[in-house]
Amino acid sequence: MPAGMKPLEKFLKKQTTALTRAGGFVGGVADKASGGTGASRRRASLSRVVPFFRETSPESGQAREVFSPDSEDPPSWPSATGTGLVTVPCSANGSGSGSGSGSGGGDVRSPSLSSDEQSSEASLITETSSGGGGGGGGGGGGTPLPPDTPDNLTLSVLDSVAGKRHGHCTETLLDDFMLTHPIFLTVDRLQQVLLQQFSLEEGEGGGREAQGERRERERGGGGGGETGGDSEGVMDGAERKQAVLNVAFRYLDTYRELLQEEGERSNSFPKELYMCAVQELSRYPELVEDVLKLQRWTEILHCPSDEEKESRKKQVRPLFRHFRRIDACLQPREAFRGSDEIFCRVYTPDHSYVTIRSRLSCRVGEILALVREKLQYSEDQPVLPGNLVLVAVTSAGEKAVFRPSDEAVFTTLGVNTHLFACEASELDSLLPLPEEIHWTPGDSKLHDMSAEEVANQLVVFDWELFSCVHEVEFVCYVFHGEQSRWRPLNLELVLQRCSEVQHWVATEILQCQSLPKRIQLLRKFIKIAALCKQQQDLLSFLAVVLGLDNPAVSRLRLTWEGLPGKFRKQFQQFESIADPSRNHKSYRDLITSLRPPLIPFTPLLLKDLTFLHESCKTFHGELVNFEKMHKVAEMVRIIRRYRSSQLAMDTETSPSHLQTKAYVRQLQVIDNQNLLFDMSCKLEPKDT
Repeated sequence: MPAGMKPLEKFLKKQTTALTRAGGFVGGVADKASGGTGASRRRASLSRVVPFFRETSPESGQAREVFSPDSEDPPSWPSATGTGLVTVPCSANGSGSGSGSGSGGGDVRSPSLSSDEQSSEASLITETSSGGGGGGGGGGGGTPLPPDTPDNLTLSVLDSVAGKRHGHCTETLLDDFMLTHPIFLTVDRLQQVLLQQFSLEEGEGGGREAQGERRERERGGGGGGETGGDSEGVMDGAERKQAVLNVAFRYLDTYRELLQEEGERSNSFPKELYMCAVQELSRYPELVEDVLKLQRWTEILHCPSDEEKESRKKQVRPLFRHFRRIDACLQPREAFRGSDEIFCRVYTPDHSYVTIRSRLSCRVGEILALVREKLQYSEDQPVLPGNLVLVAVTSAGEKAVFRPSDEAVFTTLGVNTHLFACEASELDSLLPLPEEIHWTPGDSKLHDMSAEEVANQLVVFDWELFSCVHEVEFVCYVFHGEQSRWRPLNLELVLQRCSEVQHWVATEILQCQSLPKRIQLLRKFIKIAALCKQQQDLLSFLAVVLGLDNPAVSRLRLTWEGLPGKFRKQFQQFESIADPSRNHKSYRDLITSLRPPLIPFTPLLLKDLTFLHESCKTFHGELVNFEKMHKVAEMVRIIRRYRSSQLAMDTETSPSHLQTKAYVRQLQVIDNQNLLFDMSCKLEPKDT
C-alpha cells in the first residue's frame, strides 16, 4: 500500500480489485505513482474525500449482467421486494428474480456491504425504485426498452414520441434516452441519425422496417405478422418529422448550457435541421410552429460576436485556491465552462513560479508551452529547459504526472496540490512547498464568529456549487472520464469543497494551543454541523462530522472529555448518520425524509452510480443494455428533484457578514494527514 494512502483510497483500491476480476474498471488511486491520468485520475479525485466508506470483502462486489442475449423474453429491471431487496434475474443461468439470496439470485448491492449485512439491507437502488423520478422525469414507471443497437434505440424513441409504442411512458423513456445517450451514442451520431430520419420520404424504410426487424429479433426470430402492412403502426411523413423535431428540442433543452459553450460546433445541427424543415413547409404546413421554435434555438445557440468573446476573455475567474482575492470570492459562484480563463501558478523545482493565464479546459501541452514562454524571458532561468512534464505534487509529497493530451487538469487538483513543471530527470527531486509542510500555531478566527453565521455561509456556498453542476456531469464523471465530450468541471469542485471542509475542521482545532479554547471550538463545530443538518445541507454536515472524526482530532482525549455531555450525545447521533454500515442506512433514511431544496452528500451519489455502472454491463456485443440506462436516469432524476426548489439566499451586507462570507469561501487548511497527526501529538502527547 503506498505511503500516505487514505482510508477511502484503500476502500476504492479493494473494490477496484474485486470489480476488475469481474470485468470492471481499473481504478485510479494505484495509478498515481505511475502517472495514471484521465478517467483514473477523475475516479481518484473521489478518494480525496476522507473516510465515509468502509472496507469490505471482495465477494460483495461481483458483477452481474442485467440481460442475456440468449434469453427469449425481454429482460425486466429488478424491483424492490417487500424486504427491500433488489435482485437481478440472471437469465443466462435460468434463475429468476426471487429473494435474491444464494448464488443464483444475482443480488445488486453496494460493494460497501459485507456478506452478513447483505441478507438484511436494501440495495442502493431501493431509493430510486421507491422514491420515484420526480421533477420532470415523468415518474419512475414504465418499461424500459429491450437491449438493442444505439441507432435502433434512437428509432424506438422516435416511435414512442410519435405515440405508436410505449405511449404511457413516453416522457420517462425520452428522459432516459436524453440523460444517458452519451454513454452509448455520441452526440455527433445522434445528430446524424435525427437528420437522416427527418429527410426520409414517406414510404422509405427508415422507421417501420427497422422496427419490424427489431421486434422479430426480440421474439427470437419467429412471427413476422407485425412487420407487414399493419397501417395502424406505420409512421407517416409528418409524424416522423414531428417526432424528430420533438426529440431534437428535448436534446437542445437538456444540453443547452453545454451546447452554448461549444459555439459553432453545436450550432451547426439546429441550423441544418432548420434548413431541412423550411424546405418541407410547403408539403407539411403543420410544421410551421416547430420551424419557428427551431429558428429560436438557432439564435439561442448562435456563436457570440467577437466583442462578446473579447469581453468574456477579460473576466478571469478564480478557482478555490488560486489568487485569493476578496472581491472575487464574494461574488456568487457561477458554473464553470471549459472556455473560462483562469490565472494559475506553475512552480519549478526550486519553488519559484510563473503565472499563466489559460482556458480551464486547455491541454497540458498548451500549459507547458505557456510555461516555456514565460521561462524564456525569466531572469532567474538563464538556460531554457528541455522537454518539460507537468506534475501535480500534494502536500504529502505524492506526485502524479500528466500526459500532454490531458485536459482540464485544474479542477482535478487536491486542496493543497500544486502544479510543477520540470524535466523528467528532476521528477524525484520535487518537494511540496515549505508552507505546506510547516505550520504556525495560533488562535482561530472562528472565535469571533457566530456558529449561525458560519453555518449559513456554508449552506449558501454549497448550494451555489451544487446548483452549478449540470445533471449530465454525474453521468460523464462515472461513465466516461477523459473520453467524455463534456468535462465534469463543477462536480470536481464540489468534491474538492467536501474535502476542504473536512480538513478545515481538523486544521482549526489542531492549531489551537489553549485547551479551553479548543473545547470551545469543538462545541462550535458540533453546533455548525447541527445547523447545516437543520438547513438540509448534508454535504457540509457530514464533512464537519467526518472532520471531527479525523484520527488526529478524535485522539484528543482531554479535549473531548472537557466537552459537555449534551454535545457529546449530539455528536454521537451525528456519527450514527455517518455510519456506513448496512449500506449507509441511517443516511439514506434521513435524506428520504427530507424535501427539496437539499444538498446531498455528493461522494455517496457517485459511489452509487459507480456501483450501478460496474455491476451491470453497458453493452453485450453491439446491444445496449437500456435497462441500465433507465436506472442511471432514475438516479439523475433524484438529483434533479433535490434542486427542484430554490434555496433562499442570504443577502445581508454588514461588515461582519462579509468578513464571515470571505472566510468561509477561502478556507486555509492543512490536508497532510501526517502533519495533522504530528500537531495532535504535540497538543496531547501519547502518554497523557
